[in-house]
Formats: sequence, C-alpha cells, structure tokens
Amino acid sequence: MSNRVLVLNGPNLNLLGLREPEIYGSDTLDDIAGRLEDRAKELGLEIDLRQSNHEGHLCDWLHEAQAEGMKAVLLNAGALTHTSLALYDAIRSIKTPVIEVHISNPAAREAYRHKSYVGMAAKGTIAGFGAYGYEMALEAAARL
Repeated sequence: MSNRVLVLNGPNLNLLGLREPEIYGSDTLDDIAGRLEDRAKELGLEIDLRQSNHEGHLCDWLHEAQAEGMKAVLLNAGALTHTSLALYDAIRSIKTPVIEVHISNPAAREAYRHKSYVGMAAKGTIAGFGAYGYEMALEAAARL
C-alpha cells in the first residue's frame, strides 16, 4: 500500500475564505493545502489535493485512488454529501478507505443537511472542527 492520500473537495469549496466565513471560516483551500502538506510530511505521507465543482470528476478520482493503491481518501463533497448516490456508489465500489470531512457540523445545521450519502459509505466522518478537521482526518488516515 502506498503512503499517498488523496484529498478531494467538491462544489464551491474553491470559494473557501470568501464564502460565508461565519460558517466556513477565513481559511482558503490553499491555506488548508499548505497545512496538510506540512502535516503529511510529519506523518510520512504524501497528499494529492484536488477540487472540482463536478460530481463525475469526484467519482473518477475515487476510482483512481483505488487503481493507484492510495492509502486513503479524505473527501469533503460539499452539498453533494446530501444528494449524491453516485458518490455513495463510487465509495462503496472501492476498497480504499474514505474519510468524510466537513468544516461545519451538518447535524447542527438545516434539516436537509442531516442525511449524508457520503457518510453512509465512508469509513468515518470528521465534522464541525473548521479547517482543522482536514488535519484530524489526515491523522486518522495515517493510522489506517
């Protein structure tokens, strides 16, 4: 097994730092990537961070994680978390462990955010700890 961890971010996460900072904070995706790269080095891991506003890209990348023997996937699917059976099926179709990540706590927000198709298929979920949740998820991935 590889020491590579794929970090996937879904729709609108390219707007972190600008979009609703009262909910998602002021960190940009580049800020998060920098901290993750530093932490990955400390853990002896490599990360590959990607973002797409397109569901199919996320599915393709999940398949790629399996094909390339990656250690784990950290997935913040954004709103697709609550709607995407395609992501549910993609996660269930691979053996690579997927850790769901959310900056906010969906369970403490609007009712439509309480159901997570990603979470139903993922190894585990980290939510509500802001951008630090990505580092928590990476540490969990290192222990798999």
